[in-house]
Amino acid sequence: MTETAEAAVAADETDALSTLEQEGEIAADYLEGLLDIADLDGDIDMDVEGDRASVSIISEDEGRELQKLVGRDGEVLEALQELTRLAVHRETGDRSRLMLDIAGFRARKRGQLVELANKAVEEVEQSGEPKKLKPMTPFERKVVHDAVKAAGLRSESEGEEPERCVVVLPA
Repeated sequence: MTETAEAAVAADETDALSTLEQEGEIAADYLEGLLDIADLDGDIDMDVEGDRASVSIISEDEGRELQKLVGRDGEVLEALQELTRLAVHRETGDRSRLMLDIAGFRARKRGQLVELANKAVEEVEQSGEPKKLKPMTPFERKVVHDAVKAAGLRSESEGEEPERCVVVLPA
């Protein structure tokens, strides 16, 4: 690669990072307003993970109050993530893939899903038969696909929302 091409790639990566940081800042402002309206305490943590902005709402009291924003099985969290993405879209004009976590819910869920994926991989390796998992949200399916790929097997999604699920396939 020439020096000019390397400089162009570096500039593109810097622009992409800057855009993702801007998404995080817009999301943080939106969520700060939401916390004020709901009269909830929480700190906003922003990061860039891979190719998406990541925003977390954390609390010193183990997030007991914030559980209201997670809801049963993360349903409220999913809705808040979509609203936050819409707020970012309104400001930037671009579709956002921002991830929102509240009180560590997604982090814990990610750990459980990796464990589920690893068990499914073991079963498929032993039986040689595909294993169909229960229906999952897009976030959950992505975590499982990544874990299956990391274990050296293949997976695919099948079905229609909200019954879309992951099938782990033999090598």
